Amino acid sequence: MKEDLKPSGGTADGGRSGELSAPRAGSERFPCQECGAGMRWDPTQNGLTCNYCGATREVAALEAQIVERSLDDAGDAQRGLGLELRVVQCKTCGARIALEPPITTESCAYCGSTNVLQQDANRNAIRPESLVPLEVGRAMVEERFQRWLHRLWFRPSELKRTRRFDAVGIYVPFWAFDCEAESDWTAQSGTSEEGRGRRRKLHLGKSRMRSELQEGIRWTPAQGQRFDAVRDEHVHASKGRGAELVRKLGPFNLEQLVPYRPEYLAGWRAEEYQVDLEDGWNLGRRAILERQRLLCAGDVPGDTQKNLRVHTTISDVRWKHVLLPIWSVSYRFRGKTYAVLVHGQSGRVVGKAPWSAVKLGFVLFAVSALTLAYLVYG
Repeated sequence: MKEDLKPSGGTADGGRSGELSAPRAGSERFPCQECGAGMRWDPTQNGLTCNYCGATREVAALEAQIVERSLDDAGDAQRGLGLELRVVQCKTCGARIALEPPITTESCAYCGSTNVLQQDANRNAIRPESLVPLEVGRAMVEERFQRWLHRLWFRPSELKRTRRFDAVGIYVPFWAFDCEAESDWTAQSGTSEEGRGRRRKLHLGKSRMRSELQEGIRWTPAQGQRFDAVRDEHVHASKGRGAELVRKLGPFNLEQLVPYRPEYLAGWRAEEYQVDLEDGWNLGRRAILERQRLLCAGDVPGDTQKNLRVHTTISDVRWKHVLLPIWSVSYRFRGKTYAVLVHGQSGRVVGKAPWSAVKLGFVLFAVSALTLAYLVYG
């Protein structure tokens, strides 16, 4: 049974307003006590909901402490997601999306490509020990998506009448790192000084001399040190074109992490990580070092600076594997599929849309006409 959302009406390029219908797929591992159908996580109820009879079941957050591990004890982490899963490997964008049977799909949740291959899940993958439960519900996803469409400039006008689209909630893998960073820096600090400088010859039709104020800078050596506690430096653990869109969504609030429970994934999808722990830490370390350099640059006194050198020592590194929520929305326009992502906490939307050749051509013509008029009459 396909889990993607299907609008109740409309056409690909317009038509009457359609609404997202509730998906019928649920998790057989969590049967409804009323009717026996599979239940699924419902962000609006903060618990499990049966899409057949409407019964709900509360999912109490575990009281266990979220585990953070050192880089040396990754071998002690649990493996797998605690569910029987199948994986869809997209041959177009590279995403690996885990599905819980009986859910199936014929297209990629990120790019809409039908070039997908069913595979077994990686049972040796490190299990996430925490996640942020999906908070943004379907109604907000539809409202934010439609608002995003109507804000687009230089796009085909009929795009704003799009009513047919598929939306699916996905838990995306991240590595989150904590550490201590100690940075020592040296630089040349510059202080501006204004004074009357040398005379300079200007060629403005004829030679003439004038004095002008020249800005001078007094350079002095500077040095300093800073200590920073880095918390939850998160690194997206996916690859491919979908990963580029996820990074554009912006950061997540990891203060809302809860200990992992399979119930949070019931009826939804989870992406397998493709960036392993070692590569994830290399990316995280690079980002931390760059941020420390910027922080040290801000500590240099004076009006300007040059020759900044920073040496940062990183210690007490701890990590956790987390799942963070997004919605993937795909729509077709003039025979082509476009992908849009909605942040599972903030509701922020990023995505791709076609350009209007007519509108772009009109703007180019208008700019050219104004430029020509300025050159002729200006």
